Amino acid sequence: MSESGITFRKSEQFSEWYTQAVLRSELADYAPVKGCIIFREYSYAMWEKIQDYFNARIAETGHKNAYFPLFVPESLLKKEAEHFEGFVPQCAWVTVGGDTELEERLAIRPTSETIMYLMYEKWIKSWRDLPIKLNQWCNIVRWEKATKPFLRTREFLWQEGHTAHATKEEADKEAMDILNIYRDLAEKYLAIPVLVGKKTESEKFAGALYTVTLEAMMPDGKALQMGTSHNLGENFSKAFGIKFIGEDEKEHYAWQTSWGITTRLIGALVMVHGDDKGLILPPKIAPYQVVIVPIFYKEIEKDLILNEAKKVSEKLKEKGISTILDNRAEYTPGWKFNQWELKGVPIRIEIGPRDIKKKQVVAARRDTSERIAIKEEELTETISRMLKEIQGNLLNLAEKFLDERITSVKTYDEFKEVQKKKGGFIRACWCSNQTCEAKIKEETGATIRLVPFEKEETFSPCVYCGGEPREVVYFARAY
Repeated sequence: MSESGITFRKSEQFSEWYTQAVLRSELADYAPVKGCIIFREYSYAMWEKIQDYFNARIAETGHKNAYFPLFVPESLLKKEAEHFEGFVPQCAWVTVGGDTELEERLAIRPTSETIMYLMYEKWIKSWRDLPIKLNQWCNIVRWEKATKPFLRTREFLWQEGHTAHATKEEADKEAMDILNIYRDLAEKYLAIPVLVGKKTESEKFAGALYTVTLEAMMPDGKALQMGTSHNLGENFSKAFGIKFIGEDEKEHYAWQTSWGITTRLIGALVMVHGDDKGLILPPKIAPYQVVIVPIFYKEIEKDLILNEAKKVSEKLKEKGISTILDNRAEYTPGWKFNQWELKGVPIRIEIGPRDIKKKQVVAARRDTSERIAIKEEELTETISRMLKEIQGNLLNLAEKFLDERITSVKTYDEFKEVQKKKGGFIRACWCSNQTCEAKIKEETGATIRLVPFEKEETFSPCVYCGGEPREVVYFARAY
C-alpha cells in the first residue's frame, strides 16, 4: 500500500485507522492550537450539504437563521445556575482586550442560551410576539481535555436552534419535530440508523425540563450522540424574565426549546461506513457522487478520450449528479483509483480506448467494488439507479450492524460480560433509581443513552440492585 493510503486495519486498530482515514482522505488537518482541527474543503462541503438540507426543512416550519455574538459576559452565563455549573469546566475565558484588563470575564461561546435569551426578554412582550423560532450556524469553544478530530475538539461547528412558545404543548411539539428532522438527516442522508428516546434526569441537558436524543452505534462498540433536542420548560424564561401578556390578558412565562447537531456527524460517517481503503460516502452527502478517470496509453489517444470524458461529465451534471473529471496528467490511473477510493467517492467511471470503440464506460461502485459496463445511451439512467442502490445498501448494512450490537441482559454479571467482549447497546431493566445509574457509570463507564419513547415491557429485576424494574433502558459507553 502506498504511503498516502491507509496502513491500519479498521477491525484491529480502530482508533489509529480512524485518525489516518480522516487525515489522508483530506477531510481535516491538525491546527496549530492543540485540540483544534482545520476543516478542509472536502469535509466542509459535507457540512454545507447538511446545512442545505436542514435549512430547507426548518424553513418549512417558519424558522429563521440569525447570528449572535461569540462573547458571553460571565454574569450573563451565571443567570441560570444549573446551566452555568454544567459548562464551567469547559469554558475558555477572555480577560484582556488589547492591552486592557477587562472589568468582567467573557466566555467564548460554549453555547448561546444566555446571550440569546437576554434578547428574547427584550423582544417578547405579548402573545403576538410568539413563537420565536431562531437558528444559528456558528462555532463553539469547549476546552476539552481529550480530543479526536470531528468527534471531540476544542472548537467545533454546529447549529443551535432556540425557540420560545406560549404553551408547553407547543414546546413539546417543537422538540419532537426537530428530533424527527434530525432522524431523517441521519438515516436518509448519512445512512446511519439511530435509536431515539429520552435522556434520564442525570444525563439531560443542564437546565432543561427534559432532553430527547438520537444515538448511533460505532464499530468499536461505543455510542455516538448524533443530536439532541431539549424542552427547557420555563427554567430559562424565569431566570431571564421572558414574560408575555397572553390572550387571557394575564402575564405568563414563555416555554422554550433548544436543539443542535454538530460536525461530529462527519466523524460518524467515517466510522460507520469506512473500510480499510478509506472512506465510503453515501451519495446524498458526498461532495462528488461520481469521479471520471480517463485512461490512455498513447499520446495520440489523449484528446479523443479527454473529449469523451468531458461529454460524459456534462451529461451527468445536467442530470444533477455531482461529478469531477480527474484529468491530471501527472498521476497514473492506478494512483487516481486509490486516491478516490480513499476519499470514498460512490462511483468511479473509467473511459479508455476500448470503451470508446464499444460506445460504453466502465463504472465501479465504492461500496461493493463491483464493476459494470454501461452503454452510452443508458449512462444517466444507470448511474442514477446505482447511486440510489448505494445509498440504500449503506443504510441496510448499518442497520444490520446496529441490530447485531443490541444485547438484552438480565443480570449485572451479564452486563459486564457483554460490555467487555462485545460492547454496543446493552438493553436492560432499571428501577429508575439514580443511585443504580450512577453506580453502573462509576463501575463500568456505561451510561443510560436513552429511555425509549414507547415503553417496553420489563423482563427482569433491575440489572444493578435486583429491585422492582420500572423501565427498559439502553446503556453504552459513549464518545
